[in-house]
Amino acid sequence: MTIALEQIRQMPVVQRIQLVEDIWDSMVAEDVDFPLSSAQLAELDERRAAMAADPSAGIPWAEAKARLLAGK
Repeated sequence: MTIALEQIRQMPVVQRIQLVEDIWDSMVAEDVDFPLSSAQLAELDERRAAMAADPSAGIPWAEAKARLLAGK
């Protein structure tokens, strides 16, 4: 299936969101590793070290999500 960018732009927002979700799901289903740059790896290492140094600084994803949805 080929969809032109102009066709996508004409879709209602709900359809475009669904298209993005479908594309994302198709990529995740392929279980492909995405290479990280050295800067991204360094950032992850820094974040892991910070979390190990002070585990109380973070919050569980469920709590973070709830805060975001509540607008806090």
